[in-house]
Amino acid sequence: MKKILILLISILTFVSCKNETKSESQIITDDSLEKTTKQSDGLTLLKGEFVYYADAAVLQTHAEIYGVVLNEKVDELNNKAKPFKKEPTDFVLVEVRGKISQKAEGEEGWDNLVEIKEILNVSPLKTENNNLIKLGNQ
Repeated sequence: MKKILILLISILTFVSCKNETKSESQIITDDSLEKTTKQSDGLTLLKGEFVYYADAAVLQTHAEIYGVVLNEKVDELNNKAKPFKKEPTDFVLVEVRGKISQKAEGEEGWDNLVEIKEILNVSPLKTENNNLIKLGNQ
């Protein structure tokens, strides 16, 4: 009788834990589809944090970091982002469409590159932590 009771409790525990893991992974999958989406015209919709400083631009999504190919759209995006920045190194939230590629062999920089083709949205980064320490001369 004890063995049957222990077996029953073990099975119930295993089944209940398995269901929790599934729902949590489903949430992660749904979130990842929202942030980076390949579209029918070959471009990819990207939502993430953007920074452009000293002739280098980076776009960080929830899962990847992309080096941004410098073109006229990056200059336009940087001009739209300026009102939301307190410092030149501040990030802003962006929603853009672009063409993703891999860097050339032997080239320095990020493994993933994005060439921005269309700017959809620019907004300030909502930070909850105001206790940032900035290093450097001011």
